[in-house]
Amino acid sequence: MGKMVGYMVTWTTYGTWLQGDKQGYVKDGSVLKENRGLREANKRKLKNKAVRLGKREREEVKKAITQSALNWGQCVYAIAVCSNHVHVVVSYTERDIGRCVRDYKNASVLALRRNGFVGKVWTSGYDKRYCFDEKSLCARAAYVEKHNLT
Repeated sequence: MGKMVGYMVTWTTYGTWLQGDKQGYVKDGSVLKENRGLREANKRKLKNKAVRLGKREREEVKKAITQSALNWGQCVYAIAVCSNHVHVVVSYTERDIGRCVRDYKNASVLALRRNGFVGKVWTSGYDKRYCFDEKSLCARAAYVEKHNLT
């Protein structure tokens, strides 16, 4: 295994991709299948309405995350901000990946608030996929870019 060259992180908007959902979900790095009972239990726990980002909001989030990464000297190789989740592929940094994601989320929430958004935006946590060579980095970036075509 070589030196890490980057990583892909993914997180979801509040209430839109629950554990147990039909499309599957990630827990502790594993993709798990639908579990209706778990999904319904999680749905009952929601304290706010599910968040779906509109086109203008997605653009604001994209700009905020890109600027946050650049402020820390990270190159953004690919970013897709969808209505219910975000994928970002960035270059490696010495900073803790969790801190980076918190910065991305916080920057995007501030941008949304400046434009009138109220309420909880993101779920807690995130999924991470490390890239130890250019091939895996390019594959992750290509995966993310496909989200921008839909």
